[in-house]
Amino acid sequence: MPTLAQNLKMWDGQYLWPHEGDEWSAQFGGTEAMWWFALYPRIHRFLPAPTILEIAPGRGRWTQFLKSHCQSMIGVDISEKCIEYCRTRFATETNLKFHVNDGSSLAAVPDSSVDFVFSFDSLVHAEREVIEAYLVQLERKLTPNGVGFFHHSNLGAYPGRVAIMRHYRRLPLAIRRRVLPQGGIESVLSIHTGWRATSMTAALFRQYCQQAGLKCISQELINWTRGRCLVDSISIFSRPNSPWDTKDAYLRNGEFVDVGRLTSRLAQLYCR
Repeated sequence: MPTLAQNLKMWDGQYLWPHEGDEWSAQFGGTEAMWWFALYPRIHRFLPAPTILEIAPGRGRWTQFLKSHCQSMIGVDISEKCIEYCRTRFATETNLKFHVNDGSSLAAVPDSSVDFVFSFDSLVHAEREVIEAYLVQLERKLTPNGVGFFHHSNLGAYPGRVAIMRHYRRLPLAIRRRVLPQGGIESVLSIHTGWRATSMTAALFRQYCQQAGLKCISQELINWTRGRCLVDSISIFSRPNSPWDTKDAYLRNGEFVDVGRLTSRLAQLYCR
C-alpha cells in the first residue's frame, strides 16, 4: 500500500485538488514560503541546472519555481489529468515538456540528459519497487555530473507501528469511531501515515543507489506531522566520484515540523 493502481485512482480521479496542490503547503504558511524557507535552502547548490527532470509534479506546485533555474525541464507523472493541467498552466513556457508515465518509467527522458532530478511530496506514496525502478533508470538518464533530490517514505523503518495501523484499519468502522475520539491508536503511536508507502526506508534507498551504480551522498530523516517518528527521508544522490560526491552525511531531524510552524509565521512577513 499504496499500489500504482491505487495511486492512479487517487490522483487522477478521487482527489479533487481543491487548491491545485497548494493545500499541501498550508502548515508551512503556503507554497511560496515552503519553497523559499524549506526547499530552496536544501537544493540551492544544485541550481541552476541546464536540464531538470521533475518526477510526479502534480499540478506544478514546485514546477513554477524550478522552471526559472534551468534551460529545459521535463515533468513525468502517472496522472494524465495532472499532466494536462501542467501543459495548460505552463503553455507559454516552450522549454517545458510534460509526459504521462506508468508510475515507474522514464522512457520519455533521453539518456545522459538530466542534470538535476527532483521530486518532493509525491514519492512518499511510492513503494520500494517504484523507487528502485526509478534509480535504475536514472543511472542512464543523469549526465556525468547529474544529481538527484528525492523525498520518499521511511515508514517501513517502523514495522511495529505499520502492523498495528494495518490491524486498526481492519476493525469495523463503528469501533474505529469509538476509539478515535478517545485518542486511540493513532495518538498512542504519534504517527499519521499520510498514505505513505509502508515498504520503503532510507536504508533501502542507499542500497538501491549502490545496486544501480549511483551514490547516496546524504540523507535527512524527517518527521512530517506530530510525533517523533521520522516517517520521511530526503535523499540526495549522484554518480560515484562526481563533483557532488564529497560527503556521506546522515541527519535525523525531528524538528522539521517545528520549522514548518516558524515558516508559517515568517510567511506573514515575507511572502505574498
